[in-house]
Amino acid sequence: MSARDEYRVITSLTNDTIKSVRALHMRKERDLTGAFLAEGLKFIGEALDLGRAPRMLLVGEEARPHPLLDRAKAETRKAGGDIIIVTHAILEKISRRDNPQTVLGVFDQAYAPLDSLDPASAPCWVALEQVRDPGNLGTIIRTADAAGCGGVILIGDCVDPYSVEAVRATMGSVFAVSITRTDPEAFLAWRKTWPGSVVGTRLDATVSHRSAVMQKPSLILMGNEQAGLTDQLAAACDVNVKIPMRGRADSLNLAIATGIMVYAATDEA
Repeated sequence: MSARDEYRVITSLTNDTIKSVRALHMRKERDLTGAFLAEGLKFIGEALDLGRAPRMLLVGEEARPHPLLDRAKAETRKAGGDIIIVTHAILEKISRRDNPQTVLGVFDQAYAPLDSLDPASAPCWVALEQVRDPGNLGTIIRTADAAGCGGVILIGDCVDPYSVEAVRATMGSVFAVSITRTDPEAFLAWRKTWPGSVVGTRLDATVSHRSAVMQKPSLILMGNEQAGLTDQLAAACDVNVKIPMRGRADSLNLAIATGIMVYAATDEA
């Protein structure tokens, strides 16, 4: 078999395969297929380093030779995935950008069951209740990766962590961080077994995040961007804290606030 026979070439925007990849911008399609889209060779390299080969690799006609691209092709073939050469116009349509990445990957989603998590495996974990903004969620996943957190737990009706916008914001950390989905009832039952501190954030809290005692492993519980943490989940925390506001702003962006809390919890005394 020649190298040419190992991949397909698609030039039509109406090709069924291309339409199925474009549909991954919709949550319904991602839920149906269990797949998501990752853009760029750097993202794909992060996945490969963690043993995650794409089920489909789309390479633009203008993509330049690169050792990482050769590796991506080889590992995609080894895993039984498809390699497809596509036009610049197709890359634009799939990514919805005028200046798209020249390499895209379609990957399998991965969720860790709540009862499979080992709290003692990391000094800090993050739980998010009804987070709505994909950029916030992606940035939190990236921050959790950078801080060495054990994972991110999504409680209730949260935005999809595998949306294109969220994945972009993770900068590749979506492959490195354990992601779990659960409902409030299951989370509250599981929380009773948590061996360290469970710390919530509330604007009406009286304890500063700097003075709160956080026993490791710490579970940082953050609420919705607009409404904050619900009373139900706030009541399940060992302590609720606030991050002091010294200027005119009365609150922080959720991703920024989560980053502050995570690093407060992981700093060594």
